[in-house]
Amino acid sequence: MSTLEIAALEPRTLAARLEEARRNTDAIFALLTPEALYERPIPERHRLVFYLGHLEAFDWNLVARQAHGLEAFDAAFDQLFAFGIDPIGGGLPNEPASDWPERGLIAEYNRRVREGVDACLAGKHRIADGHDLPTIASMAIEHRLMHAETLAYLLHHLPFDAKRAVRDPEPPSVADLPGATRIEIPAGRATLGRSRAKPGFGWDNEFEESVVPVPAFAIDRDKVSNARFLEFVRDGGYRRRELWSDADWEWIERDQVRHPGFWREAGGEWRYRGMFAEQALPLDRPAYVSQAEAAAFARWLKGALPSEAQFHRAAYATEGGEEREYPWGAEAPTARRGNFDFQRWEPAPIGAYPDGRSALGVSELVGNGWEWTSSLFEPFPGFRPHPFYAGYSANFFDGHHFVLKGGSPRTAACMLRRSFRNWFQPHYPYLYATFRLIAA
Repeated sequence: MSTLEIAALEPRTLAARLEEARRNTDAIFALLTPEALYERPIPERHRLVFYLGHLEAFDWNLVARQAHGLEAFDAAFDQLFAFGIDPIGGGLPNEPASDWPERGLIAEYNRRVREGVDACLAGKHRIADGHDLPTIASMAIEHRLMHAETLAYLLHHLPFDAKRAVRDPEPPSVADLPGATRIEIPAGRATLGRSRAKPGFGWDNEFEESVVPVPAFAIDRDKVSNARFLEFVRDGGYRRRELWSDADWEWIERDQVRHPGFWREAGGEWRYRGMFAEQALPLDRPAYVSQAEAAAFARWLKGALPSEAQFHRAAYATEGGEEREYPWGAEAPTARRGNFDFQRWEPAPIGAYPDGRSALGVSELVGNGWEWTSSLFEPFPGFRPHPFYAGYSANFFDGHHFVLKGGSPRTAACMLRRSFRNWFQPHYPYLYATFRLIAA
């Protein structure tokens, strides 16, 4: 294990990383007006107030109670804020805002939780047998950072006057609109997952490492832009039954979906709903769409979405046969490599980060939007549920979730590792999720 890897697992470093993650999520809640905290911007998710308590309840239940045996000081809040939701089949939460506690009570709960968790990380309480501090602290840190992204897209769907605007830095400039250039990827191997012998943290679905052969294929150099997706919309893509699977067409008809969730048509002009303001549809940005919409676009162009293994080949393979940790090499993620790690609230122009290209010449495989694959979220051979969080992945191996790879503008750098896997249902239109095609 390198000196850097050892330092990352030291209690002092773990505590500092957790504090930095707290500052990130605290800043997101600070954007909200008092009334907005009790809004539900996305019907399928809890009201925002749930997340204010959930982040601390997760840390408390895992780090303090489970791993260190501390007694509950508010068992009701521990349970109320313990679990989010992932509804399938149209079941939506419908409780009134008045069912949730007042903000001041949650703030006091959160204060006491942080004191207790910090004491655990400082070694003031004995850790239970079978637990280790680097793993449980890493779980708490990454769980919070995942929710920093979840909160971003939840806030994205609030009215603009419900949040305080923050200005993005100017994006890097790009001379031309992205096209449909294809890159030939030679046959070779893709290493999926992560070896348990490798140092560092990974979630249970990242294990065990497996090597799979991948035949040669051709893949788009760039993500599909809003300009390209607009052609699909104008060609009646949302009204053409033959482009959609049975389940996807049922969703299209039931919810009257006629365009991406981030788009709005006004006076014959297409508009993009940004985080803090609406603007004319930026044609040079990647199209944020659901997996169902990406698959229909692929059928329209007689292409396909890449599998998880094909994504790995395009992102991490080299001409010499070895594989990289990141598309650009072994260097840790930095701002010049892509639009990730909370640099921006919005997508940047496609092609703005040439220093992030893979060895085989494919752009932006990490950052600027997660990428849908055609692969169902399933366990790798040798999968074992993590004893500290048994339901993290196993509850979603249900045939209703698809793998996403890469990362978005709001994805933390620590989750840009090669083995990290995201997953969502195909009809979920709220994500910062993009795609590219392979030749069918």
